Amino acid sequence: MGVQDTLFRSSDMSLVQLYVATEIGREVVSALGELGNIQFRDLNSDTNAFQRTFTKEIRRLDNVERQLRFFATQMEKAGVTVRPIPRNENVTAAPSAHEIDDLADRCEQLEKRVSELNESHETLQKRWVELIEWRAVLREAGSVFEHAYGQVEEIRQTGEDDDTAPLLDNDMEQNVHQAGEQQSFSVMNIGFVAGVISRDRINAFERILWRTLRGNLYMNQSEMADKIADPQTGEETDKNVFVIFAHGKEIVSKIRKISESLGADLYQVDEDTNNRRDQILEVNQRIEDLNSVLQNTKLTLKAELRMIAAQLASWMVVVKKEKAVYEALNKFNYDQARKVLVAEGWCPKSGLPLVQHTLREVNARAGLQMPSIINELQTSKTPPTHFKTNKFTVAFQGIINAYGTAKYQEVNPGLQTLVTFPFLFAVMFGDLGHGFFLVLAAVLMILNEKHLDGRKIQEIFDMAYYGRYLMLMMGLFSLFTGLLYNDIFSKPLFIFPSMWEYSVPEDWKEGMKVTAHRVEGYTYPFGVDWKWHSAENNLLFTNSFKMKLSIILGWAHMTYSLCNVYVNAKFFRKPIDIWGNFLPSMLFMQSIFGYLVVTIIYKWSVNWQASGAQPPSILNMLINMFLSPGNITDRLYAGQEVVQTILIMIAAVCVPWLLLSKPLYLRWENKKHRALGYRGLGEHSRVSALDDEGRDSADGNGHTLGRESADYDGTAVALVAEDIDGEEEEEFDFGEEMIHQIIHTIEFCLNCVSHTASYLRLWALSLAHAQLSQVMWTMTLANGFAGSGTLGVIMVVVTFYMWFNLTIGVLVIMEGTGAMLHSLRLAWVESMSKYFVGEGIPFEPFSFELLLEEE
Repeated sequence: MGVQDTLFRSSDMSLVQLYVATEIGREVVSALGELGNIQFRDLNSDTNAFQRTFTKEIRRLDNVERQLRFFATQMEKAGVTVRPIPRNENVTAAPSAHEIDDLADRCEQLEKRVSELNESHETLQKRWVELIEWRAVLREAGSVFEHAYGQVEEIRQTGEDDDTAPLLDNDMEQNVHQAGEQQSFSVMNIGFVAGVISRDRINAFERILWRTLRGNLYMNQSEMADKIADPQTGEETDKNVFVIFAHGKEIVSKIRKISESLGADLYQVDEDTNNRRDQILEVNQRIEDLNSVLQNTKLTLKAELRMIAAQLASWMVVVKKEKAVYEALNKFNYDQARKVLVAEGWCPKSGLPLVQHTLREVNARAGLQMPSIINELQTSKTPPTHFKTNKFTVAFQGIINAYGTAKYQEVNPGLQTLVTFPFLFAVMFGDLGHGFFLVLAAVLMILNEKHLDGRKIQEIFDMAYYGRYLMLMMGLFSLFTGLLYNDIFSKPLFIFPSMWEYSVPEDWKEGMKVTAHRVEGYTYPFGVDWKWHSAENNLLFTNSFKMKLSIILGWAHMTYSLCNVYVNAKFFRKPIDIWGNFLPSMLFMQSIFGYLVVTIIYKWSVNWQASGAQPPSILNMLINMFLSPGNITDRLYAGQEVVQTILIMIAAVCVPWLLLSKPLYLRWENKKHRALGYRGLGEHSRVSALDDEGRDSADGNGHTLGRESADYDGTAVALVAEDIDGEEEEEFDFGEEMIHQIIHTIEFCLNCVSHTASYLRLWALSLAHAQLSQVMWTMTLANGFAGSGTLGVIMVVVTFYMWFNLTIGVLVIMEGTGAMLHSLRLAWVESMSKYFVGEGIPFEPFSFELLLEEE
């Protein structure tokens, strides 16, 4: 079609209508998703999600997606790595409906298999934990019993009573003396409870038992050496083993209830030593058997998960695409008369031939006789804004889109941002060495694009990689401004001979100042002379120079931006915006700040030392220009009074001109059209886009609106006029327009002052960056180079390490980020506010590539 997309204006968009056979609707939408250049409109906006045609398919795919997430969760728990999709692997081809069905069935079977293995593993793990805890309880209880009976045997042999065994009273001792063997605790009506409880609850457990039983118990507890893992969550917990003795069944019953309420696990322990040893042997044997079964189950589960991991990433891509296809199909209408699916959407004109070619390919593969038809519609709706970008321009355009979406077909600020943004950054970041670090980092990321594309490493690094070409431009411009400032790590470059030479008087003594004189007939070729770095008035010179330079750059930047008002007005054929907005705005700005720039340049061009006159203050001149027009204190040039008076009069006339001209003109134009009998701006006629093919559509007066044509390589394309959900313009309201223009006039006049002053940040940050770089050098490497011998070498190494890290961390990263944010402010506020409307609708095409990037 000969349509070329540029970054200067958004792409020409067309509202298209597709007629697709129902049999190949899914294949067509999938192919269009690979192209990613159609934004489908929802033709069923009045229908809720549950009543749409393909809701059943979406629910089924939701279930498959849930199963895939379940597999991913199990792999993460088992430590199985999902194999990523190899680069350039063909996973974009749309699978057939039969393959999707097979995938759904396979996922169902795999979910059942993995769930069974997982449940079996959890059950075995839970049983293993119980056995480990039971073994710990048996050992702890056994030690308690042996200690108690050992106390009794000692009493029997020595005949001395000991209060350290309070549970074994005199009756118990008599029984032991009489029988000569260990007696059961039940003989003395002593019961015990043994179990395991979480360590963080043991203190509360003891307090509750003590207060509830009023101290009528004996408790022994010890810490388990190994942590116990929860079979379900996998979280490891520290636990304690406890054995509690008490008199009476009711008290023992209370202890059991309290233990269970606090989440303790209780276990049976035999009092008899031999039986208890048999229990421990049995538990150890069962633990060994369970370990073997657990290992086999775990290996089987891992084998299943590894098999799934080999294809999980591809399956997830396929399911996401398939789900997106059906969600797009739910936006289509079904034409009962033609038995076809009808879709509408926005598409760039440059992409229409490719869409047409894709439709023919899908039809050819399906072998259908009825072709898919694309109709280009005429509508009053505002198209979405789309800028075709590449890997170089995408970051610059992203800066603009972060502020707002450009109005359809208005001048795109992203084009000028390619140059102005990195250049303004470099003015504040002018250092040859620091710029080299930026260029080096950007070049390394660009050279490794193949390895870094699509990988999520770290949020900060991902942001830097996204703007790698932006960083490259900032670094290159910083190299340029570093050469202009003659500054590399706060040190000068001796590229050319200096234009200044020192003349030392014969009676010079230490402490006396030496004045430099300019070499006659020679000018330093490029940038700042390197001898300024060693001059005592270096700061005074660079301060004045960079401050005035920032004003000149700000004026040039804003003037260029203001010219885009004329470009937009001419493109949209709005002459009132040219002579009602652009012309008075430009005259107002140039009569004040344009004049300021001219006086700065003129003052630089005059040799004040040769003339013998005192150079006037530009700031005082500008202030007196408004406070006392026509009165000149310090004259800059002849005829200054007349020129400044004329400029003040022009600026004064431009204010009411800017305020009244556009509202009054629009009011006059509206009345004129009403008097001629034209219909109101809000009145529209509507024509159906579903007229019979080959028949002309006509409006109420019989005028032909569209006719089917045979463009796009012989495929039928209907150019049908239509106003679909037309954006009806509101009727003219003079009061509203007047209020809008008043706000615009006040903002513009005030912003001319504030925005010009805002560019002084170029001077302030540039000066601060240079001074901080000098401080870094003086406090680190300068001290290292001052040493000598072995200590001097060590000092150089240490100070270089400090200097390098501080330079990268503070000057390059922190200062660079600050300069970038200030440059962003100048692009958004000072520049774009002059012409940017920003009321556009972003183009959001149905694209598998964008869909997968968002995940």
